[in-house]
Amino acid sequence: MSHSFLKESKLYIVYGGNKYRIYTNAALSFSQTFAEDSYPVKTLHDQSKMFQGSTITKANPAEFSFEVPLTEEKDESIVMDLITDLVATSESNIEAQQLKSFDIYVQTGSSTFKIENCVITTGNFSFNPREQFKVVIQGQGTKLTRAGNESYSIPGSTQSESSTRTPLLTYPVVTVDSLNMNSIIGVNLQIQNDVEWLAFETLQDSLLVTNSSNAMFPSAYMISSRVVSGAIQQYQTDNNITQFDDFSTNSNLSITAKKSSNTDFWKINLNPVMYTARVETSEIYTQSYDFRSLDNTALATRITTYS
Repeated sequence: MSHSFLKESKLYIVYGGNKYRIYTNAALSFSQTFAEDSYPVKTLHDQSKMFQGSTITKANPAEFSFEVPLTEEKDESIVMDLITDLVATSESNIEAQQLKSFDIYVQTGSSTFKIENCVITTGNFSFNPREQFKVVIQGQGTKLTRAGNESYSIPGSTQSESSTRTPLLTYPVVTVDSLNMNSIIGVNLQIQNDVEWLAFETLQDSLLVTNSSNAMFPSAYMISSRVVSGAIQQYQTDNNITQFDDFSTNSNLSITAKKSSNTDFWKINLNPVMYTARVETSEIYTQSYDFRSLDNTALATRITTYS
């Protein structure tokens, strides 16, 4: 009997016929649950049946999350593309925007798991000069299966990796109109894709379900909205104290992750954004700016430095 250990797991993304090895830290998780419907079994003639019956015919969307440290070599750039890029689709002469879908494979010491038709619902960037620059990914897929054992051959053309992996400590540089944005403590930026899975169950299919192998699984979704938001935390000083109760609905925001060499590693420009400022009391007074993008321009074009 062998056990599977998280620290030995390997994550792969297969997109467009290409296979990418994605290096994550220990914050990797995935699962899928089945939806249970209960029904009463007590009858007028038999009041003793207090417990309800159960039927299970369909699965909820598979869930996954992982944390990717960003590196100088940028081998993980496929993840950045999948967060931001949309593809145009057309059905019945109605154009729509969809997320790029991909398959995830997680290889352990005894199994290879597959999540089909994945989309990223959230990408969370943390800009903190005391921590490695990273992005936390959350998403959903249609179906989780065990594709094979630890020797399973994952499909796709293997993409080359750099011979080194250089972790990054970056510090944030922020501009918001003419505000004083010195003394920055940290910045958080979240890209959120609100996905709604379309109804997929039918009476005919439900009658055929006997176990997980022929249960009904999600298949199609729509994007109800996209949100780019976050917060900027700043020490309160004599130079910025007048900004503690500020707000705006039409500002220009730029966030840059700079390397120790003072060169830009990653940068996003958002225009316009709204923000509200608030004071935070602790041993050292700080103030935060909660912002949200109002810009409908393609998000990928707003990331001006990375590739």
